[in-house]
Amino acid sequence: MVAPNVTAFFDEATFTVTYVVADPASKHCAVVDPVLDYDAAAGRTSTGSVDAVIEYIRNDDLTLDWILETHVHADHLTAAPVLRERLGGKIAIGAFTTDVQAVFKKVFNLKDIDADGSQFDHLFSDGDAIQVGELTGSVMHTPGHTPACLTYVFGDAVFVGDTLFMPDYGTARCDFPGGDAGILFDSIQKILELPPEKRLFMCHDYKAPGRDEFAWETTVAEQRENNVHLQAGTTKEKFIAFRNGRDETLGMPKLILPSLQVNLRAGDAPPPEDNGVSYLKIPLNQF
Repeated sequence: MVAPNVTAFFDEATFTVTYVVADPASKHCAVVDPVLDYDAAAGRTSTGSVDAVIEYIRNDDLTLDWILETHVHADHLTAAPVLRERLGGKIAIGAFTTDVQAVFKKVFNLKDIDADGSQFDHLFSDGDAIQVGELTGSVMHTPGHTPACLTYVFGDAVFVGDTLFMPDYGTARCDFPGGDAGILFDSIQKILELPPEKRLFMCHDYKAPGRDEFAWETTVAEQRENNVHLQAGTTKEKFIAFRNGRDETLGMPKLILPSLQVNLRAGDAPPPEDNGVSYLKIPLNQF
């Protein structure tokens, strides 16, 4: 089994980890969950976070094949179009993203979006293969946090998106439209059935109570043994009750409104109005 080279870029502003997954033989790579910087007070985007990823890829003489989104993020704007413009590659996400688009097209009254996934270069389904140079990866559909969540597996490296957090922090919320705690439990079991030595890479870290350092890499074995929301013997029913109860106490992600409007479009801004400016909407009293 080929072990890909995995390099992480942590964006503390959004607590998001972007990964470069490289095939050591061919020097082809994929990027998972890139971040576009966004100043919410000014309504301004910038590319400092993704610039660091681009610099790394160029300096290591890598060829970018894929820009992989684990799901439609609600906590950061994607920098996928920036990567594609500067380095090439195809932007891909899960096929059930069309369900997410259909919901939020109505929420934001988005006239320009067709809820068919056509904004992305490719839609992956469960069991699909991904080729990165000589490295063959695979796709697992792991819904629950959203209907469209994917986990990407490349050799011994597994990118779980928001399905799991570090063992001392637990699991993802399920209270967004289409989320479901029971479905999340089943998805997590699929991940935990992978070989125990597989490396698991989180999309976010928020430092669990008592931990002073950010962390984003663990293993299947560590998650099986130590995940605080999935202790040995935790039944599906108990998990559902816990997860639903906890989600009722959580506030909305601070960037959910701008993030969804951009990420549903595969990272593109809304079409400019007649003054040449793009605008994001704030739906009042909808959440």
